[in-house]
Amino acid sequence: MTTATAAKPSLFTRLAFGIGGAADGIKNNGFEYALLFFYSNILGVNAGLVGLALLFALIIDAISDPVVGYWSDNMRTRFGRRHPFMYAALIPVAITYYFTWNPPAGISGNDLFLWLIATTILVRLSFTFYDVPSTALAAELTQDYDERTSLMSFRYFFGWFGGLTIQILLFRYLLVPTEEIPIGVFNIAGWNTYGTIAAVCIFTCVLICAAGTHSHIPHLKAPPAARQLTLGKIFREIFETVSNPSFRALFLATLCGLIASGISATLNQYINTIFWGFDNRQISAITAAVYISAILALIIAPIAGKVLGKKRGAIIIGVLAFTIAPMPVFLRLLGLLPPNGSDALFNIIIIITIFDLALIIVTQMLMASMVADIVEDSELQTGRRSEGIFFAGISFIRKLSQGVGVMTASLVLAVAGMSRGGGAEGATPEAIRSLGWGYGVSLLVAWTLMLICVSFYRISRESHADNLAKLAAREG
Repeated sequence: MTTATAAKPSLFTRLAFGIGGAADGIKNNGFEYALLFFYSNILGVNAGLVGLALLFALIIDAISDPVVGYWSDNMRTRFGRRHPFMYAALIPVAITYYFTWNPPAGISGNDLFLWLIATTILVRLSFTFYDVPSTALAAELTQDYDERTSLMSFRYFFGWFGGLTIQILLFRYLLVPTEEIPIGVFNIAGWNTYGTIAAVCIFTCVLICAAGTHSHIPHLKAPPAARQLTLGKIFREIFETVSNPSFRALFLATLCGLIASGISATLNQYINTIFWGFDNRQISAITAAVYISAILALIIAPIAGKVLGKKRGAIIIGVLAFTIAPMPVFLRLLGLLPPNGSDALFNIIIIITIFDLALIIVTQMLMASMVADIVEDSELQTGRRSEGIFFAGISFIRKLSQGVGVMTASLVLAVAGMSRGGGAEGATPEAIRSLGWGYGVSLLVAWTLMLICVSFYRISRESHADNLAKLAAREG
């Protein structure tokens, strides 16, 4: 096989690679926002058991990531290193996701615990076989510094677009009340239909990504020369690979960024309903506005990468985004915003949300593209291409750090005196102020730590070009 091309990937290739991200967006939205509610509130499984099942699946999934990453780096087939995994995962990712939302009839309550463990573990494992190798293609489809940003921008855009679309479909069009079921979220048939539609969409997205990039197989990087591998040697190579200083910087930055994401996701409903006093119609409008944010990010990220460079772009845009995000909360606490219930307040918040979320997504896109550039830097040091390990490492920390942000958010609620619920009616003015300060300060701390970590990333446009020249000389 020849080496990866430095040419610009076609629009078709970028679309195929990007649409593959929608599969992850659909799965992640379902697992992070709906699965606990569905099994505990709708099907009657004890919430503690649901959490335990999700923890088991998460641990197995996090361990499997580096294993699959290393395996795909060293796979030797006539279909290349990555595509055999993607094709092998094609049917399992769809079937297992379907059965997660369509449990056997006649079983309910805690009797579904084993079913939940089995399906969640299988879903996460099958997605690992697809997601890690397919994302690693970003470093193989092109070696161009800017085109990698374009590829990852498409990936993140479709991830946000796909996840949001299916989520709106579920809560707005499938969970509808009937004569027998006056509250829509208890419409089990709607949940079952969601599982079917989501599974079909996931299958389609995985197929488009695998088939749409299939023609590039002859031009992708070849695996390392066949060698005698032992378990000890495998772990030594993995450790040697992930010891790259730029990877460590992004690894820790991702950890801090995901803590912030967990805080924001967990407290978002409290901020919208209790702090701002928005109704369901207004919250739905803010949710739908994410489409605009994703489109803006798709446009801005490649431009920012070209003009500022990835590291500078991530830091500058990150500082701007993460300063703007909690700013309305601080302004309200200082009495500088219109009162709750006013149209002026809603208009201010939705406009800020659209542009600020766009900047946050841009930062994510740039940081994801930065991972791809580590590949050649590491290859100079180790003599091996390790795309799979690097992207698996980021996936690994993403999964293991999900709960930290939720725990931090829970602490904020406990300090504010809101951990027992009660809604807006049960929240005192002091509790609302504590919620605002806890939300704003915790986000600023996590995001600041993330940007500090990013500052230790060492690869620039110039050093990346130098790495490519040195590798070309070595191959010659």
